[in-house]
Amino acid sequence: MNYILFGPPGAGKGTQAKKIVEKYNVVHLSTGDMFREAKKSDEKISALMAAGKLIPDETVVEMVQKRLKKDDVKNGFLLDGFPRTLNQAKALDEMLKKENIKLDAVFFISIPHEEAIKRIAGRRVCGCGASYHIHFLKSKIEGKCDLCGSDLIQRVDDKEETVMERLTVYDNQTKPLIDYYKTAGLIVNIDGAQDEKNVFEQIAATIKNKK
Repeated sequence: MNYILFGPPGAGKGTQAKKIVEKYNVVHLSTGDMFREAKKSDEKISALMAAGKLIPDETVVEMVQKRLKKDDVKNGFLLDGFPRTLNQAKALDEMLKKENIKLDAVFFISIPHEEAIKRIAGRRVCGCGASYHIHFLKSKIEGKCDLCGSDLIQRVDDKEETVMERLTVYDNQTKPLIDYYKTAGLIVNIDGAQDEKNVFEQIAATIKNKK
């Protein structure tokens, strides 16, 4: 089983990806994870991410292409965060064709922009690794970590102005993928504003029907 998971920032892709990977034992191919690792040593990628910009297609395609050649993806994969542009989607088609790999479905999780901003801009993190949210997962003492007492911070790429930029980029470059995969008969539309359990139930039902 090979699937793509995409949608605007804050749609809950990470949460659903974990559920899919745990239930179906497929490899989670997250370009977000790849980028976060890469930005530790690549100043250009770090600057682009901080500004809410997309990483150049050729860089992303190269990273994904190398990952798809590894043996662990042969039993199935979930692509999360890729493709994000039509050029990337076409490059992925070529990759999969060469490897004789078939996509089963593309899950599109949608949420209103206002909800995306609320979800992302409300995130707070601690240096110890703990995560909170000013609306959904508050710390006992405002601005302080429950585990170690340190000050909580808002990551640069979680700031509202950066989120708005990310959403603009998404609208301009990623939304056309909906029509692309709809034409291919692969798109599965899911309302990401509903409870995460209901979102996963829709995904699981689709996977069951595809088997």
